[in-house]
Amino acid sequence: MSSSPLPHQASPIIPTPAGYPPKRAVVAWIFFDWAAQPFFTLITTFVFAPYFAAHLAADPVTGQSLWGYATGLAGLVIALTSPFLGAVADTTGPKKPWIVTFGLLLVAGSAALWWAVPGASGAVALALLAFILATIGAEFATVFNNSMMPHLVPPERMGRLSGAGWATGYIGGLISLAMTLLLFAASPDTGKTLAGLTPLFGLDAATFAGDRLVGPLTALWFVVFVTPMLLLTPDVRPSGIPLKVAMHEGFRSLVETVRTARSLGDIGRFLLANMIYQDGLVALFAFGGIYAAGVFGWGTIEIGVFGILLTLTGTIGAFIGGRLDDAIGGKRVILGALTILVLCCLGILSLGREHILFMWPTGPMAPGAGLYAHLPEKVYVALGLAIGLVAGPLQASSRSLLVRLAPPGQAGQFFGLFALSGKVTSFLGPTLVATATFLFDSQSAGLAVLIGFFGVGGLLIAGVRAR
Repeated sequence: MSSSPLPHQASPIIPTPAGYPPKRAVVAWIFFDWAAQPFFTLITTFVFAPYFAAHLAADPVTGQSLWGYATGLAGLVIALTSPFLGAVADTTGPKKPWIVTFGLLLVAGSAALWWAVPGASGAVALALLAFILATIGAEFATVFNNSMMPHLVPPERMGRLSGAGWATGYIGGLISLAMTLLLFAASPDTGKTLAGLTPLFGLDAATFAGDRLVGPLTALWFVVFVTPMLLLTPDVRPSGIPLKVAMHEGFRSLVETVRTARSLGDIGRFLLANMIYQDGLVALFAFGGIYAAGVFGWGTIEIGVFGILLTLTGTIGAFIGGRLDDAIGGKRVILGALTILVLCCLGILSLGREHILFMWPTGPMAPGAGLYAHLPEKVYVALGLAIGLVAGPLQASSRSLLVRLAPPGQAGQFFGLFALSGKVTSFLGPTLVATATFLFDSQSAGLAVLIGFFGVGGLLIAGVRAR
């Protein structure tokens, strides 16, 4: 591939403007999202989290509570350290060493989930600890990957770059999920995968080996597909400042950045809004599969197919959202997405095993009736597809809007604050979900708190004046 393609040969998604890296470098950067997405698709949402709640923990309510507390603890660690690390990375220059360091943490934590066998001594504690470590690794690696964006394309193409990254990530998550359902994860009743096959490698359905395999699969997937970015995408030039000095300068710069953010009302308001609505989104995805497992009794197959459908709409939404971002602005995209999320959460709360719209009875679920045969299940799937459609644009537009708001040369610091704003209350959101679930002995009570996160976030973002 030519290092400087002609304008007519350039990709319509990510063209190569003068003064920026060639197209292959940008495409390689986009594949970071492809590499990292299986962690969020397979582990935090559609396979391992529901497995943990339904088969590893004592019961689904306890499982949802424990998973929420683990998610909150990981978020607290990230909230306390990510802005400082971002400032240090800006001071030293290169981002790739940080991506590799935290990528190794993601790989180690994910791989360890294989040993979380039902009934094994310490399996619950192992799963939670490994999940916390992998979450910290994934989120920090993403912080430093995001901070490379200003060096890849000019600001007016940031929306398309961010949207292309999210869409590519969704496709990677979709393929990894399809592989899991078709080849590895089997129903404990039939011993067969979704394709009617015996699981590869002699995986034992009775011990949910296919569900646990998503940990090593995620680790291997990340190693393989992050490599193009590490090899082909140019890093920021080293500043020549020693790490010890950089840490001191990074802390000083971080303090100054926080002062600057407070004086720049739009950035401060945006970061506060992002803090609230991203927390709600993380919790919604973290507990979506667990909720379906507890309320409808879905297993890996049902949740996995649901995940495939949701990921398809997410991919479409990310591509469309990137273009909408460049056309009408990230602020409008974010507001529209938050409105739809509030309505979807209300719809989910109105569902039960034998009713919809809070009180409209639908009768009991008929055993063996087929995939999503019951009306409440159909409504839940429809609402999930709508959530998937707007989740990608919400996250992609948040990322691109920050790039447009951040002062030049301070992307890493503000992406550290961006990660902080997305995580500083992430211990609060899952913890509130876990606490409400425990106190009311109801999974619905746990999800009810998310409506407030999306509503308040929308009110705040409405006041941001974006270029």
